[in-house]
Amino acid sequence: MAKRPDLNFLIAHPAHFFALGCGSGLAPKAPGTFGTLFAWATFALFHHHFSDFGLFFLLTVAYLGGIWFIDVTGRAIGDPDHGSIVWDEIVPFWLILMMTPATFLWQLAAFALFRYFDITKPQPARYFDEHVKNGFGVMADDLVAAGYTLLCLALLKIVFA
Repeated sequence: MAKRPDLNFLIAHPAHFFALGCGSGLAPKAPGTFGTLFAWATFALFHHHFSDFGLFFLLTVAYLGGIWFIDVTGRAIGDPDHGSIVWDEIVPFWLILMMTPATFLWQLAAFALFRYFDITKPQPARYFDEHVKNGFGVMADDLVAAGYTLLCLALLKIVFA
């Protein structure tokens, strides 16, 4: 039986702190949405400090670290993909924002599309969600959702450009 993480759990281990999105995953309702909102807010604070290559490198490290954070935290909670684990929303949404025009409407569209694909889990995201019950699978299904989001944004850009 999975336990509901709290503030003490959040600060008990660095992996928990990151896996729970620096606390954003503790939201009592819609933690994935709160994690994605956290990603949007924090991206605005740090992205301009990096070159494109530097940012891509940082996101790669955050993604690979997320596999471990989520493994450790999922085992401690008793559920490899507990709703409070939101690092898997944060890093892919940072990647989306890296490739999205820096205007509110484009980023809002990115947010809505990413949440849609993260919730509906079209294949192969559903495969990872249902069959790969570890940090890799949890991170991978959201990376697929990010890919679908970027594809839709590219198509929207063609239509509206």
